[in-house]
Amino acid sequence: MKKRKLWGGLAVGLALMLVVAGCGSKSSGDSEKIVVGSMGSDAQIWKHIAESQAAKDAKLNIVVKEINGGVEMNNATKEGEVDVNAFQSWAYLVSYNKDSNANLVAVSTTYLEPMGIYSQKVKDIKEVPDGALVALADNPANTARGLSLLQAAGLIKLKDDFNLGTGTESDIVDNPKNLKFKMIDDTTGPRVIQDVDLVLISNTVALEGGLNVLKDSLYHEEISVDTKNSINVLATTADKQNDPGILKLGELYHNEDTQKYIEQEFGGTKVPVDKPISYLQE
Repeated sequence: MKKRKLWGGLAVGLALMLVVAGCGSKSSGDSEKIVVGSMGSDAQIWKHIAESQAAKDAKLNIVVKEINGGVEMNNATKEGEVDVNAFQSWAYLVSYNKDSNANLVAVSTTYLEPMGIYSQKVKDIKEVPDGALVALADNPANTARGLSLLQAAGLIKLKDDFNLGTGTESDIVDNPKNLKFKMIDDTTGPRVIQDVDLVLISNTVALEGGLNVLKDSLYHEEISVDTKNSINVLATTADKQNDPGILKLGELYHNEDTQKYIEQEFGGTKVPVDKPISYLQE
């Protein structure tokens, strides 16, 4: 009798342990948690997406972690502090991978934020004076992007084989205006605008400085084959690139609700681009 009671008690205890353990496990109906690293206006967009009904329907628990600095953001992604990041252009990602011996992978395109040429001293791009001082972002991707924009504006000419991801001032083959260049931290563009003749500013930084690229710049990028390196992407590590939840993020970004929100908040300055990653690799 005593043995029977002992075994019965053990059975009940084991059953209770299984119930308790089951309460702490992840069931198939639970949401998948994804930490998205972002900054500035991009972080604002992803906070909106995180709270959207579409994210709930996709069974995603999106947590937005803000990290200032592109290298810091990519490092955090590489080290697993965030699952995926949303802030950088294709060219910036390629440059980071090369410089850091990393292998972050783009999983979705999001938008093109036109880079613009701004000035408080010049009223028209055709009136740039001889010897004008031009401020360029001091990171490889945005330096090359800025130089390419100056060429599109007719101010300089670059080598035929100019690299849109890593090109530098040394690739200028014709500089009829004798432009002088000053390298700056790319987040300081709006603050130095009064100290130079021209400054090239990416749109995220321009927005944070109260500038609208479509209204306030002298000249800005348009979507074309020449600007595909400037298309922004979602990036993650190679081992997470096929994660179903991460792959759903691109769909959430491009859905109708998100695009309406972006248009209302940013006045058309984030031009949506819904292309396969292979388009960027061509």
